[in-house]
Amino acid sequence: MEKETGLKINAFFASDYAGVIEGMRFGKVDAAWFGNKSAMEAVDRSGGEVFAQTVGVSGNPGYWSLLLAHKDNSLDDVLKCDGSLNFGIGDPNSTSGFLVPTTLIFTKNGIDPKKCFKTVRNANHETDALAVANGQVDVAANNTENLARIEKSNPEAFKNIKVIWKLPLIPADPIVWKSDLDHATKDKLYTFFMSYGRFGTPEEVAVARKVLADLAWAPFKPSSDAQLYPIRVMAITKDMFKIEVDDKYSADEKAAKLKELSEEKAKYEKLMETVPQV
Repeated sequence: MEKETGLKINAFFASDYAGVIEGMRFGKVDAAWFGNKSAMEAVDRSGGEVFAQTVGVSGNPGYWSLLLAHKDNSLDDVLKCDGSLNFGIGDPNSTSGFLVPTTLIFTKNGIDPKKCFKTVRNANHETDALAVANGQVDVAANNTENLARIEKSNPEAFKNIKVIWKLPLIPADPIVWKSDLDHATKDKLYTFFMSYGRFGTPEEVAVARKVLADLAWAPFKPSSDAQLYPIRVMAITKDMFKIEVDDKYSADEKAAKLKELSEEKAKYEKLMETVPQV
């Protein structure tokens, strides 16, 4: 990136999504690879803007959230909520590891993970998958992209993992820059991402394609904040479920909050209809 853009590129690493979001908020990060939920937080809190999107090496338009289990556990065992299972959940800013399972399994079924499981531990996808394989947790959230990497890098562990839930399709990961970057810098970054693995000498393209393949990616494609619309709908749906079962609100307060969220959800659903499907 430094060679092709002429920009000074400094790598920034954090142990979780929050660190990168805050890094962007306080001017330490100008561009970043996020998941959709964390990208939404970066857009809302850190002045971020989606400009590119990863593409799966198989051409899938995204990836799928999973629940992984060890040995004989099933989704029915999870929904029993009897305090017998140890559960691994993702980073709170993870789409597939937190938002999707929290919304479409737990909140939807009136389940509080902290009350339903013997233990609940937050970790990244790989740690959670290996914890399932090693029997350290019974069930954990994950996604198809990470599981494919586990199958390739640790086939013995992969044999001890089974998928008990898969839903829904999540847009492929966004690349986000600070919206207030100057146009010249944006042009250089955009050109680099759209050219990487597509243009150059045959040798340069082959090297770039190898780097992408190791991440299970094909060359990037253009994107925008519009790819976050379905994630916003899901986040609002989660908030609505929580309010519906929250006893601290009066009936009138609950109705008012639900009406406000319902209108916001309808706005994003309408916007989703305007986005071309590719």
